[in-house]
Amino acid sequence: MASLTAPAIVCAVRMHGEHGAILRALTEEAGLVAGYVRGGRSRRLRPILMAGNLIALELRARTEEQLAGATAELLTSRAPLLAEPLPAAAIDWVTSLTAATLPESQPYPSLFRTLSALLDAIEAAAAARQWAAALARYELLLLAELGFGLDLDECVVTGARVDLGFVSPKSGGAVSVGAAVGYEERLLRLPPFLRGVDGDPSLGDALDGLAITGHFLDRSLLDGRARDLLAVRARLVDRLNRAVA
Repeated sequence: MASLTAPAIVCAVRMHGEHGAILRALTEEAGLVAGYVRGGRSRRLRPILMAGNLIALELRARTEEQLAGATAELLTSRAPLLAEPLPAAAIDWVTSLTAATLPESQPYPSLFRTLSALLDAIEAAAAARQWAAALARYELLLLAELGFGLDLDECVVTGARVDLGFVSPKSGGAVSVGAAVGYEERLLRLPPFLRGVDGDPSLGDALDGLAITGHFLDRSLLDGRARDLLAVRARLVDRLNRAVA
């Protein structure tokens, strides 16, 4: 019998049958896993099986091919955040993105840790500015972990490693301010925090970062097919833009 016991972040829940639910959750060592939760539609379990919650997950299956049976106990609830439009939109997006793009049973420990930190930041922050940049960093890491990393360390035109201010939407490489002259409108602005430069990024910087990651998520991972999922992100970015205004 295959089994797993681990802390897990709830990423997606789909109701199944009259009483059950199929849970997809991210663990540190086993990656994204799925299991059938008996009674998952019950009044007791629905508050536990909410996107963004941290749970103690137990999976058991007779074979590796069989959908495991799952039980879940609540470790950290993020239900109060779902009553607030911006945090709710962020949690909906980031968990949906994770469930839609990661292959099952492949470990991504850095993604688990970064997603955990992002959810903690959303929970603790008084304003979106304090977590929007962390969201862009998570998306950038997701792209890299799945083989679509961006080269933000040197200019794709000149090879320079200083004065990098833009990103090419075609190559995903950084472009220096000098090399971008005359082409600024065709490029994506590169905020310093995405290059690891210390400092407290503004919400405007975070939105510039999200413009970069959103472009490459759509092109490389979602490939324009996940319209419903991209609509979730569009609503989040729209709310963030209104916060800037």
